[in-house]
This record gives sequence, C-alpha cells and structure tokens, in this order.
Amino acid sequence: MNELIFVGLGLYDEKDISLRGLEEIREADAVFAEFYTSLMPGLSIQKLEEMTRKAVNIVSRRVLEEEEGKQLFEEAKKGKVVFLVPGDPLIATTHVDLRIRAEKQGIRTRVIHGASVVSAVKGISGLQNYKYGKAVTIPFSEKGFVSETPYRVISENRDRGLHTMCYLDIKAEEQRYLTIKEALQTLLELEKLKKEQVITSRTLVVGVARAGSIEPVVKAGYLEEVMNHDFGAPPHTLIFPGKLHFMEAEALITLADAPEEVKEMGE
Repeated sequence: MNELIFVGLGLYDEKDISLRGLEEIREADAVFAEFYTSLMPGLSIQKLEEMTRKAVNIVSRRVLEEEEGKQLFEEAKKGKVVFLVPGDPLIATTHVDLRIRAEKQGIRTRVIHGASVVSAVKGISGLQNYKYGKAVTIPFSEKGFVSETPYRVISENRDRGLHTMCYLDIKAEEQRYLTIKEALQTLLELEKLKKEQVITSRTLVVGVARAGSIEPVVKAGYLEEVMNHDFGAPPHTLIFPGKLHFMEAEALITLADAPEEVKEMGE
C-alpha cells in the first residue's frame, strides 16, 4: 500500500512516542524524521533506532520545503513510510503542505498524534486553556530588524483579557534557540519604540522551559524577575497572562512561584 504516516514523537525524548506510533514504525518499509521545527532535548537517535528496530533517515528543511518532500514520496509510492515529527504532527504548516501534496499524488496519509507544546505549556502553567487568544512566535532579531508582530498580538489579546502564548524562534540547523531572556529583551526594545505600556518591568509573565521533561521549569512573576531567572537549557516558551480567574492566580502562586500579590489580580 502506498502510505505516508505522520507520527508525533512528543516533547522530550524517544520514550514519549505512543505505543501506536511505535507499532507503525516497526511495520514501516522506510522511516524519515525532521528536527528543524522543534527541539527534543533528551532525544537519542541511537536509542530511538534500537527501540524501533529501524534506521531513521533525518531530512532537512531543504528536502521538505525546497524539494517538496520528493524523497519521502518516492519511497511511499513503493510501500509504507513513517515520517517522525517532534511534538504533534501538522502543528507546523510545513507538514500540512506535505500531507496535501502526498494525497494529491495518490498516497494515502494518516496521523498518529503525540504530546504537543501547545497543550503541555498551557497545562503546566495552570492557566485555563479556553482563555488563550492568538498565539505568536517571537523571532530572532536579525541585523537590527525587530518584528513588531509579537508586541501587537500581546497587546490585542490583553485588550480582550486573553492570555498570549509565545513560541520562541529556533534555528535548529545552526543550533540556535531563542531564550526567555532574549525574547523579553526584544519586547522591551519594541516597547521603547511603541511606547504603549504593553511591556513594562511590572508586566506579569510566565516562563516555561523543557515542558514534557521530568523536571520542567515554570516561573511566573514580573518581567524583570522572570528575565533574570535561570531557566536552564532550551526549549523555552513565554506566556503573557490576560485577566486571571481566582483559580488561575492561585495556580501561578502555587505551581509557578508567582508573588502572593497576584491573588489580587484574580476575579
């Protein structure tokens, strides 16, 4: 059967894969994986291959985007191919495009879901999922250019009383991962330009590092405190809370070491 199966690897290491995903890999004729859309800090390719009993062919962004997945499709036309993706498949638009292209070529596709940073970070923060607005990525500042999009999204969500989840940029092939401190510094630079009091030293923020690992770090507090907190190795994620339910305020204090005065922000 001509088939391409997207399998989510989860968040931290090779043990995060589901039993269904493991079965699909073991039955595959060929296995491919990409690691440029996200970072799995505890992953060992060698251990993954030993566990799955399959060789894992790592493909680059160029293979999937510039070459439009041709290598995967050629193998899928001969049998069953599994494509391993960090987190949950199809969160990245690259993978959605790949699935569409496969279907148009007569290749059947299926998805085996995995744990996603989208739900993990929201859950571990203690903030309620239904109160999040539009998410945004904070990119690296390149050659003095700073994108205003994160600032605008945070402002718009705040005006609606909604939380903002900020993904931090990664350049995996260069082994560069934006940190919470760098992201907050970027937003402070934007505040100096915009002067709308969206990002200040008294802005409440939540930083999360290595969600899905055995010992993730979650720290809530005012911007200056969080910016100087030691979150350790990436990946890092930021949340800007909107209006807080009293239980959310309690969660930030109990689970994320927020200052006691956050209780006064709860409704």
